[in-house]
Amino acid sequence: MQITPRVREILSWYESDNPGTKGNLARMLMTGKLAGTGKMVILPVDQGFEHGPARSFSVNPAAYDPHYHYQLAIDAGCNAYAAPLGPLEAGASTFAGQIPTILKMNSSNSLSRLKEDADQAVTASIGDALRLGCTAIGFTIYPGSDTAFAQFEEFRELSEEAKSVGLAVVLWSYARGGTLSKQGETAVDVISYAAHMAALLGAHIIKVKPPTGAFELDAAKKAYEAGKIATGSLTERIQDVVRSCFNGRRMVVFSGGETKGDTAALLGEIKEIAAGGATGSIMGRNAFQRPRDEAIKLLSDIMDIYKAAK
Repeated sequence: MQITPRVREILSWYESDNPGTKGNLARMLMTGKLAGTGKMVILPVDQGFEHGPARSFSVNPAAYDPHYHYQLAIDAGCNAYAAPLGPLEAGASTFAGQIPTILKMNSSNSLSRLKEDADQAVTASIGDALRLGCTAIGFTIYPGSDTAFAQFEEFRELSEEAKSVGLAVVLWSYARGGTLSKQGETAVDVISYAAHMAALLGAHIIKVKPPTGAFELDAAKKAYEAGKIATGSLTERIQDVVRSCFNGRRMVVFSGGETKGDTAALLGEIKEIAAGGATGSIMGRNAFQRPRDEAIKLLSDIMDIYKAAK
């Protein structure tokens, strides 16, 4: 595998990492339709844990089968496929070596009563990731939760172990819990803060939600106004998030969220995200809840947008 100058530049941002970790980052960046561009589109399928099987897969029953998601990610030309332990185990041999995989290390569920103290349980190990041939681990933190500090410590331990054996680290940073309002979970100041925390914690790839134009924290709003930081458009807000990730020296991908029936609107959002300098998208329900042909077409269109972005 001969890496491109752009991928070589991105790898240079991770100055402390060993050859194994850099090799796994390179593998993701050199896989699929966006290979070599420095952009990424990842298929994540952890929604069965989060929302339950019927809510996740009944609209497209083929998606009950973990092999469906492996094959979808491969055929669409994604950079990687992310899932919890069980789904990766269900297809690990059949699809070995065909696509980089990310083992989602912790999960929550909609039956839990956790609110202010939103949290997730660790459901896999670094040994599992190595056994399954994964390129990376994934982990979720909830900045704002009453249990966030313990989550940071859990991540620190797992991240150190993962990096020591050459795995890359992807961190889902979703502000939630505590006194955060529902609107505040996606407010621009909170999203940029959550992304920055993920960078501070040592993540190679940071996943956050697209930010809205709302503000949650009065002190942050004053700082944005004093610094004349533009937040009027989604592109401007994405630029702020990217800037918060060490001025663009850490890769940041944005979630697709709930399934959107209006494909044109979804692609319009992706164009703004790409224009803001994002590394890419991590697109779950908007892909696997569509019929396979539609999902592949959508993912292909999204990749074309990122490929055209400068």
